[in-house]
Amino acid sequence: MNKKQKKMLIRIAITAVMLIALAFLPLTGIWRLLAYVAAYLVIGYDILRKAGIGIIHGRAFDECFLMAIATLGAFFLAVWTKSGDYVEGISVMLFYQIGELFQSYAVGKSRRNISALMDIRPDYANIEKDGKLEQVDPDEVAVGSIIVVQPGEKVPLDGVVVSGNSTLNTSALTGESLPRDVAEGNEIISGCINMSGVLKIRTTKAFGESTVSKILDLVENASSRKSRSEAFISRFARIYTPAVCIGAVLLGVAVPLLRMAFGADAQWVDWVYRALTFLVVSCPCALVISIPLSFFAGIGGASKEGILIKGSNYLEALAATKVVVFDKTGTLTQGVFEVTAVHHNELDADKVLEYAALAECASSHPISKSLQKAYGKPIDRSRVTNVEEISGHGITATVDGHSVAAGNAKLMKKLGIEYHDCHCVGTIIHMAVDGAYAGHIVISDIVKPHSAEAIARLKKSGVSKTVMLTGDARRVAEQVAGELGVDEVRSELLPGDKVAEVEKLLAEKSPKTNLAFVGDGINDAPVLTRADIGIAMGAMGSDAAIEAADVVLMDDDPLQIAKAIRISRKCIGIVRQNIVFSLIVKFACLALTAAGITNMWAAIFADVGVMILAVLNAIRALRVHNL
Repeated sequence: MNKKQKKMLIRIAITAVMLIALAFLPLTGIWRLLAYVAAYLVIGYDILRKAGIGIIHGRAFDECFLMAIATLGAFFLAVWTKSGDYVEGISVMLFYQIGELFQSYAVGKSRRNISALMDIRPDYANIEKDGKLEQVDPDEVAVGSIIVVQPGEKVPLDGVVVSGNSTLNTSALTGESLPRDVAEGNEIISGCINMSGVLKIRTTKAFGESTVSKILDLVENASSRKSRSEAFISRFARIYTPAVCIGAVLLGVAVPLLRMAFGADAQWVDWVYRALTFLVVSCPCALVISIPLSFFAGIGGASKEGILIKGSNYLEALAATKVVVFDKTGTLTQGVFEVTAVHHNELDADKVLEYAALAECASSHPISKSLQKAYGKPIDRSRVTNVEEISGHGITATVDGHSVAAGNAKLMKKLGIEYHDCHCVGTIIHMAVDGAYAGHIVISDIVKPHSAEAIARLKKSGVSKTVMLTGDARRVAEQVAGELGVDEVRSELLPGDKVAEVEKLLAEKSPKTNLAFVGDGINDAPVLTRADIGIAMGAMGSDAAIEAADVVLMDDDPLQIAKAIRISRKCIGIVRQNIVFSLIVKFACLALTAAGITNMWAAIFADVGVMILAVLNAIRALRVHNL
């Protein structure tokens, strides 16, 4: 409990003790009234103050106003009838405050779950001066500075490791407990915790532009984007509260006057009491509190799993997703090209790979890097001369005095070398040495380990169609789609074509369902923006992802997509349960009160009881780990 909650608990305890004591003290007349007024002020002074401030600022019709009028009216009735029964008004306020304390505790619990994510905020950065470490505010560290991160400390800024190696705990960012190894030359993002060695990092971004800063800003502002359900509750409260106040006036004044007009006993005390009870029952606390709390809890629970949802409107949109469109490279595949096969003639496979790696050593293309990685030995560039890159074809070079050509089928045709087609799926690098065909190397983009399972889980979650968009050749695209179980594949697309394909899919789907596009967030920003909901994969450190997407997954595991949809559907289910349950009970109690069947005790138990049940239900949205 925080300080404010403890103070309220003390007030509740004092009021309860005073009520018990007053039940046994032989007080009468004005002294009895003053004693009960004192007990009432102990528990209700803040409600009276808020009601007064609301009236002054033109916001009279809220729950504080309703509670103040109802409880003060109960005191008035006790004085009017000279019954001396002041317990009812105080008890109504007491139970209301107990409900408010419970609600405050529930919201605090939800906030503490998001606070686990907020723990990634760094307190300081270490800068080395004159052989000593000096702690400075991360905001004061300039781009290009060298900072030192010791074991157990948070990485305060994005950068590149210039010395040292260590293991990082990234669970606050990704929701996964698996550590990540880093060494000299590796990029590193803020928010991770250094677990072992000392690291020296050259910063690449100012603190305001760093990953941790953008994530914190995203989560802190998530509540500003309201869902349709929350907007409905706000509109409902603006109409409902004045309406029930008018209804209470009609019960307490119009009905007795009507009875008098027909010659019957007005029964003012009975009807005014009903009107006051009607006001207590009418408080829309369960709706006003539990609906935003459900969304807050859903967003908080998702954040703990490394799924950042930018607002409750996006959580609601995600729940209605029936079509999921994927970018291929970096989303369903690793986006890292690897040598998967070497087919050779006279030369052995290792020699073919060696010639290819040396010939491509001057290139920074991903294919060149994959060849060098597969070769696995240091590249001696002195062995390579006469390198010539032929655009759209490949490379020719002299390696150890031998003429080497590495490229596609066009290069072989250009050089007049007879080559063999390959039926493997992937990029084919044909090799020729001293004018003779030496074989070919197959390079493929590796499918992520969980991609097939992710597609299966999406279908199990109720997604009716999965589509893959890619710029790859049709044969490669269909091979990957078949392996993963994707329903449709659209290949050989330029970046601009992806937006057009998403437009077509949006036109085909049902108006009541949503289309989600999943991309790497770097070059897919236009498509992420155009879809009903954009989901960025593998967004650790990607500014474009955080800016363009509505949902950001802090690791590159496609299984998180299905989990995000399940979290959203659980949350929306809880919201609907609370709306239906609260409205049914509320209107039933209002009808019973108007008929004179319930008294104020029953009214407050109904009001506080429904609120507590709705809040308990809302808290379930936090439990998302096993979804």
